[in-house]
Amino acid sequence: MKSHTPQRTFSWYIGATIICIMSFSISTPFLLSMSHKPHTNPPLGDTPKPPVAKIIPKTDTTHKDIRVDNYFWLRDKKNPDVIKHLEAENLHTEVIMQDTKPLQEKLFTEMKGRVKESDVSVPYKDNDYFYYTKTLEGKQYPVYCRKQGSMDGKEEVLIDMNALAEGKKFLRLGAWNVSKNNKLLAYGLDFDGSRRYTMFVKNLETGELLKDQVAEVGGGLVWGNDNKTLFYNIFDTALRSYKIMRHTLGFDPKSDIEVFHEKDEKFDCYVGKTRSEQYLIIVTASKLTRECWFINADKPNETPRCIEPRKEGHEYSVDHHSDKFIILTNDKAKNFRIMQTPLDAYGMKNWKEVIAHRPKVKIDDIDVFEKYYVLSCREAGLTTLQVYDIAKKQSHNIKFPEQAYASYTATNPDFTTTTLRYGYQSPITPASVYDYDMAKREATLLKRQEVPGGYNPDNYSVERVFVKTKDGAQVPLTLMYKKGTEKNGTNPTLLYGYGSYGISMDPTFSQTRVSLLDRGFVYAIGHIRGGGEMGKEWYENGKFLKKKNTFTDFIACAEHLIAQKYTSKDKLVIQGGSAGGLLMGAVMNMRPDLWKGVVANVPFVDVINTMLDASLPLTTGEYEEWGNPNDKKYYDYMKSYSPYDNIEKKAYPHLLMTTGLNDSQVPYWEPAKFAAKLRTMKTDTNLLVMKIDMGVGHGGSSGRFDRLKEIAFEYAFVLKVLGITQ
Repeated sequence: MKSHTPQRTFSWYIGATIICIMSFSISTPFLLSMSHKPHTNPPLGDTPKPPVAKIIPKTDTTHKDIRVDNYFWLRDKKNPDVIKHLEAENLHTEVIMQDTKPLQEKLFTEMKGRVKESDVSVPYKDNDYFYYTKTLEGKQYPVYCRKQGSMDGKEEVLIDMNALAEGKKFLRLGAWNVSKNNKLLAYGLDFDGSRRYTMFVKNLETGELLKDQVAEVGGGLVWGNDNKTLFYNIFDTALRSYKIMRHTLGFDPKSDIEVFHEKDEKFDCYVGKTRSEQYLIIVTASKLTRECWFINADKPNETPRCIEPRKEGHEYSVDHHSDKFIILTNDKAKNFRIMQTPLDAYGMKNWKEVIAHRPKVKIDDIDVFEKYYVLSCREAGLTTLQVYDIAKKQSHNIKFPEQAYASYTATNPDFTTTTLRYGYQSPITPASVYDYDMAKREATLLKRQEVPGGYNPDNYSVERVFVKTKDGAQVPLTLMYKKGTEKNGTNPTLLYGYGSYGISMDPTFSQTRVSLLDRGFVYAIGHIRGGGEMGKEWYENGKFLKKKNTFTDFIACAEHLIAQKYTSKDKLVIQGGSAGGLLMGAVMNMRPDLWKGVVANVPFVDVINTMLDASLPLTTGEYEEWGNPNDKKYYDYMKSYSPYDNIEKKAYPHLLMTTGLNDSQVPYWEPAKFAAKLRTMKTDTNLLVMKIDMGVGHGGSSGRFDRLKEIAFEYAFVLKVLGITQ
């Protein structure tokens, strides 16, 4: 699908939205002063007294099971006592981490030194304009620009995020789209991290903002072909995207027309546009089911028509090619297949197979061009790009050089092109942009992310191994470390995991991670069940009543690292965020002896209470991931692993949790309650600190340098618990 939003095709946008629901976060929010002050270094195990949350018991009974929640009161952020408690947590963390301030500054300086501050992205052409972003030295945010005709033309600034962010703690750009006549720009801005955007429309000829401003919209904005009609999604009170609205320029937003209303609480709806620009596609999706409707983009006022009515478990997405719709479907195809159907006879009975299902290859996405289809696939745990020649009915895979890598289609707005723009990176190869001649099968490197400061990929090694679990599963494990690292059981190691929603943790490049590798770390990613790395079945074997496979897979990865003498229990720290924070909490309870330290970012740890509260954002839609606890079998299973409900009187590893006060996806009170309860139960003297950013949401800080400070803080905690001071 064609779009200026950060998406490859519309079906990927739905996936991205699901990712946002419980996405991992490499770093999370905190307020950090980079100044040096005199301080006393409290040794590990001899820490200041932590804040004690008052106990106000709340009793609930479900399926005759009585639960007492002593910290339910922490949910009310309008209560001054709640804010005082969170501020006390921040102060406690500040005191505990005071001795790491010089190390934080050193880490931040290192990381910032690997950022090319002034840079320009590879431009892409759309409708006679070349679009690109640039970053400026010392500035936190990108600037979005275009030039007409060629890159020698006059620069036109579309959105200067730095100017818009002045005086604000947080700013995030949602979707942005230019009208077909190139004269108008629609874009959305989130000012507090809550995922609620305000839509603006800018006249690109005069630079003025129109009066057409709509608050509380979702992340998607799409133009009709008449250059005056805009489609957008809005949320209900539980932050579910439940309506598609139509706005006509010049009219009061209060009179905007409801185009689509999704009444089923398990579903969210979104709108996009085909790459051909002929059709608007409305997708409504739950975790297990997807349904698509279409509108002729030349007739934006027409009523949407349904391609194929929803059927539980049937997932499909739609694109357009010539006189037919192209369908990506899992009907009779667990790992998906490609179908086509006439524009005037689009029901499933008329679908005809184009590319067959393959048991060992999952099709994640399809990019439709005039002469080619490009399939984004997963095979043996790795991403592949398959090019299908429509006329010849032949396909080939683009070749990649490394054993562990990530590949993905990039921005490709031109429907008629025979050149594919794609991205490639690996744990040691920085993000790279290629143009691929689909006829000649030739790739041209356009740009590779520059990493200042002397980074040399030849100094590092990457391994990809498979870890056998007790039930016989083979779990991919990606390892990276500096060459010369010995397997002597003494290497500090950070193991990362996620394992939910069928989302894959691909082995990508991180310039911040170099700071760990250069300190002798082994960095590992466990591609555990519940993720999507090994296909749909891999995902299904880590959800519902098989969720514990996610946790035991992760434990098996850790035990492999120890058995193969990459590290030892005293040198092993783990990290995960959001649903990966659930993983952290679960494995802490299951095997507290296995980890020296844990970093849990925006962690989903209060599973039972959250999943029983249908008023919370996302809960009802999550029934298709975790199960519905109103059903006793799911309630019992969830309770058996819910981190908050399984805290026991025993020794726990060092723990850092991070969260944001405005987090609408995993509310701040989940880690706050977890910390309060754990402090009353744990028998050790290990660190338990929590950092709450009082001005952001689920994704952490929006500025690129603020983000580096967050990572420096987390890395300093990891180094502190491992006794590394430099």
